[in-house]
Amino acid sequence: MSAPPVTLDLLADPVSLTAALVDVPSVSGNEEALADAVQAALAAQAPHLELLRSGQALLARTRLGRPRRVLLAGHLDTVPIADNVPSRRDGATLYGCGTSDMKSGVAVMTHLAAALTEPAHDVTLVLYDCEEIESSRNGLGRLEREHRDWLDADLALLGEPTSGQVEAGCQGTLRVVVRTSGRRAHSARSWLGENAIHAAAPVLARLAEYTAREVDIDGCRYREGLQAVKIAGGVAGNVVPDACEVTVNFRFAPDRSLDDARAHVADVLAGFALTETDAAPGALPGLSAPAAGDFVRATGTTPVAKYGWTDVARFAALGIPALNFGPGDPNLAHTREESVPVGAISDACDTLRTYLTRA
Repeated sequence: MSAPPVTLDLLADPVSLTAALVDVPSVSGNEEALADAVQAALAAQAPHLELLRSGQALLARTRLGRPRRVLLAGHLDTVPIADNVPSRRDGATLYGCGTSDMKSGVAVMTHLAAALTEPAHDVTLVLYDCEEIESSRNGLGRLEREHRDWLDADLALLGEPTSGQVEAGCQGTLRVVVRTSGRRAHSARSWLGENAIHAAAPVLARLAEYTAREVDIDGCRYREGLQAVKIAGGVAGNVVPDACEVTVNFRFAPDRSLDDARAHVADVLAGFALTETDAAPGALPGLSAPAAGDFVRATGTTPVAKYGWTDVARFAALGIPALNFGPGDPNLAHTREESVPVGAISDACDTLRTYLTRA
């Protein structure tokens, strides 16, 4: 027997809405129940919004003819549950999978899209699937291909966890595999072989000695990182290995293009065979855009660099200024103890409400 449909009250306070969203499991690839519940709630409680369902993504927007359009974006999916659903409240803290990343941000944005029938700016709400897994399945990428016109905006705000601070732009990421080879032999007669793991030692030495670049862009300080994140090799406990692979991840500042990042890694690891396995460009802060500047002033905070890659990069690639802003703590994302202070949810809602209701 299938579970009964979930009823969400989008007009309730966003703390309660966060808990309700958390209580509907939505691990990547299994967002249907939550998408159904949000769709039903938007249709019943927000008649002022034009609504579109695309797979397990939901889009809603006003058409008030305002001079500025603000896009509010958030992903519905979470990482796998770690015995932390349903949600629980302990004093001033709400615990549960997705509370930080990013159902609290989704709750704030969905609540305001439903509650503000006459915002000062036209509003587009984009809630999408499969953000926490491989980029080829990312729902926002699918929406870009199939419903590009829905993503037009003067500013995109992504509800990623930022502890209520504006995190501008994001780093790019490049992942390569470095392969070394040798010759197998019995470990008791090791001089007859060549150890591929030992041959990887210069790779690790270069990475250990690497000095990360720091760069200031629009007042935001980005620090790069080049790290070995995985090593694989070995045949058996008595065999000199003939193959070894070191996976290296380069997190680079958004003033580098992907080609610049590739060239830099190739230079650092010159002499070794590299195979690229993943790559995504970063996003510049975009703080010079008028809509972005107005939002920063509405928050009363000083923007900082976003460490990590987020979907702001997708909006930046479309020429849309984009910022990360959400109530969750990024340090708690994906943890068994994931949580969010209820006051942070209320504060983020108040800040975003102020911005959306003042021309």
